[in-house]
Amino acid sequence: MRADRLLAIVMLLQRRGKLTAAELADELEVSRRTILRDVEALSISGVPLYAEGGHGGGILLDEDYQTTLTGLTETEVRALFVTGNRALLAEVGLGEAAAQMQRKLSAALPAQHQPTVDHIQQRIYIDPLWWWHDAQPFAQWAELQKAVYEDWRIHVVYENYQQQSAERTLEPYSLVAKSSHWYLVAKRDGEFRTYRVSRLRSLQILDEHFVRDADFDLARYWHERLDDFVATVAEYEFVLRIHPKRLSFVQWLTPGRHFSVEVDAEGWHVLRIQLESEALAQMLVFSLGSEGQVLSPPELRARVAASCRQVLAQVEEADDD
Repeated sequence: MRADRLLAIVMLLQRRGKLTAAELADELEVSRRTILRDVEALSISGVPLYAEGGHGGGILLDEDYQTTLTGLTETEVRALFVTGNRALLAEVGLGEAAAQMQRKLSAALPAQHQPTVDHIQQRIYIDPLWWWHDAQPFAQWAELQKAVYEDWRIHVVYENYQQQSAERTLEPYSLVAKSSHWYLVAKRDGEFRTYRVSRLRSLQILDEHFVRDADFDLARYWHERLDDFVATVAEYEFVLRIHPKRLSFVQWLTPGRHFSVEVDAEGWHVLRIQLESEALAQMLVFSLGSEGQVLSPPELRARVAASCRQVLAQVEEADDD
């Protein structure tokens, strides 16, 4: 929108000082001609903009035309401008709004704090996304956001960690991003539950609103239920004996899911591990090869042995061909 662009021009000039029309055009992704028209419109409306011609010239804003944020300490400014959430904000349609907000805040800072912004942004960056973040969101992501924002009931098909599907009618309260995954906090049958968005197989917005609980607080709910939620999804427990050189691999692969039991006489580590399913446990065991042994439960040990025999038979059959 033009109004946003006009404000952005003022903010950029207030923050950076003199800029050429070409630099403003590149920053705002419009043509140079559009910038010149915008500058003229701002001048007519009373914003004190000036143009300097020739080499080194450009467009500048009267230095007395300032809006400042007062009372901020240097540490508070650092905390305010540590970047890292823009990718997640973009997924809920707030990426450009976040960028615009930072421009406004930066422009409004007192002059003595201006160097702090670039200083902290070049030294700390928080990337909330996991290495293998899926760039393709849930197919009905827009509909889900609409339902959350506008308090519409939804009918979904949800697949749990055991790959069992069930239909649910939900009151979608909130969306939470945790380690690159989005979770839906919703009310079903009078109780709050948490659903992983990537496990929604379909979604239909129903033609009826719901009334949110007036005392519901998202941050409090999430932190109070986090331990219970982890315990629910990591419900399969097993014990492995692991060669010491593979310990760091298991620790990296199962952060927060492993608990040391002992180190035996041969120096091997015995770990109790919790994962979402037996299938994931088998995958971990196979990745360790001869450097991992299943101690319990016996059912997992038997299934791993049976799978090994099946794989060996397939390899021998392929060799015979």
